Amino acid sequence: MAISLEQTKAVLAAAERRAVELNVPSVIAVMDDAANLKGLLRMDETSILCLQAALGKAYTSAVWDGPTADLLDQCQPGQPLYGLQSWNNQLIIFGGGIPLRERGKLVGAVGVSGGTVEEDVVIAEAAVAGFVGG
Repeated sequence: MAISLEQTKAVLAAAERRAVELNVPSVIAVMDDAANLKGLLRMDETSILCLQAALGKAYTSAVWDGPTADLLDQCQPGQPLYGLQSWNNQLIIFGGGIPLRERGKLVGAVGVSGGTVEEDVVIAEAAVAGFVGG
């Protein structure tokens, strides 16, 4: 089962609220369980780079079924996934992408870009907290 439109709206709204609180103009992308775009919010004053990064983070989190931040260490030289990011130019291996689960099953993912990696993670975590699904 994929994330619903209502769930997508709740995720986007929660992320936007947190981005406004932090004063971090952001792009928030939500993808379904098959890594297809379900919803997108691009706040004013965000760059095209942020748009592409948010999409990449949501995509990576959906196909990886895990937070993008968990990939960074594994993709370093000498680690088991070294070079993964070179294999597919849509993959993003730093923080800001988090899967969305309902009853333990992947239903989608959110990706955030606009601030520092740490700010993007905080905003993505707020998006997950706003997800109504269980």
